[in-house]
Amino acid sequence: MKLAATAAPDRLTVRTVPVPDPGDLIARLPHPSALAWIRRGEGIVGWGEAARLTVTGGDDRFTAAAGMLRELFGAAAVDDTAAVPGSGPVAFGSFGFDPKSPDSTLIVPRRILGRRGGRAWLTTIGDDTDPLALANPPQPPTGLRWSGGALPEHDWAAAVAAAVDRIRGGRLGKVVLARDITARAAAPIDARVLLRRLAARFPACYTFSCAGLVGATPELLIRRTGDTVESLVLAGTTPRGGTPADDRDRAGRLFASAKDREEHRYAAEMVRDALTPLCADLTVPDQPELLTLPNVIHLASPIRGHLASDRSVLDVVAALHPTPAVCGTPTDTALDLIRELEGMDRGRYAGPVGWVDARGDGEWGIALRCAEIDGTRARLFAGCGIVADSDPAAELAEARAKFRPMQYALHG
Repeated sequence: MKLAATAAPDRLTVRTVPVPDPGDLIARLPHPSALAWIRRGEGIVGWGEAARLTVTGGDDRFTAAAGMLRELFGAAAVDDTAAVPGSGPVAFGSFGFDPKSPDSTLIVPRRILGRRGGRAWLTTIGDDTDPLALANPPQPPTGLRWSGGALPEHDWAAAVAAAVDRIRGGRLGKVVLARDITARAAAPIDARVLLRRLAARFPACYTFSCAGLVGATPELLIRRTGDTVESLVLAGTTPRGGTPADDRDRAGRLFASAKDREEHRYAAEMVRDALTPLCADLTVPDQPELLTLPNVIHLASPIRGHLASDRSVLDVVAALHPTPAVCGTPTDTALDLIRELEGMDRGRYAGPVGWVDARGDGEWGIALRCAEIDGTRARLFAGCGIVADSDPAAELAEARAKFRPMQYALHG
């Protein structure tokens, strides 16, 4: 595993000051290379680059990245009068799903604008030159053309059937299989347009943007605030119904579904087992609750604890990723089967995405309901948890439902 840094000053000069309420944070982003982490209108956005770390892969990539950031931030000259999570120097990051993936990036922006709990702040790294000027107004994508991804639908359904055979044969308990589709626009796609649409449509999700990866994830992998850690496990899904009565019926079937409850149990138990050695105490619910989003309903388990020692949020991410919610169980067997059956490189899809500050506080989600933007091209992803009772046709329908948030973000 290697880390490479682009040009950065030997010592960052960082100044954070309180500012009046900036209103819509996404509207303040001055150009398309946006960095963002927003939920219900609160969070942080950033732009420019004071430093960039590129992680080339390896099992220790999270702890190595945390060490590099501690060194970079520890040497910084910081004047932070806000002193809240997300103030001072912050790195936005997204990591590849697979430890072998070279596609992981941490960016320390030159400007960070944040709002939380009625307080707002602006962080400037380096020279202060009109940081809130709107350089390029956002333009919606036009001329979208869609094409299939790595596997046609019938081949992906066959991969699901093959996975079910392996599970029933006793090789593993669960595997998550993903698919991709591609859109091309007439002009380069502006991440700010996608962010604005996603944040408005899915306010309860974490709307994010980092190095071209844009999405709105419902899944909080980990939040660290001081010694407190929180996670929200999601596994087990059904599409929303067409009426309130249909919604209630679907939610009831989901909650009673042995297949979905088994899928959820795998994910919740893994998070519990990963966090227990790190925590002085941990609260895990006995059974999941229902989380209703505009397009789907999930089984959800909120987990909360207190760290037994001082660890960066990235150290906790290292203990958690990959969860059964995005990989399967046992982890190594599921990961090998993903590499065999998916027929593609996920890149940063289903990897951790979020931010970390100089105190080690931060919020990291799992990069779901997302697309990788590269100029005029957008690559969309959706994944489904496969267990012994999975039906390929039903899983294909679930994947189609999970594409819709990003299709909406592109089309409007």
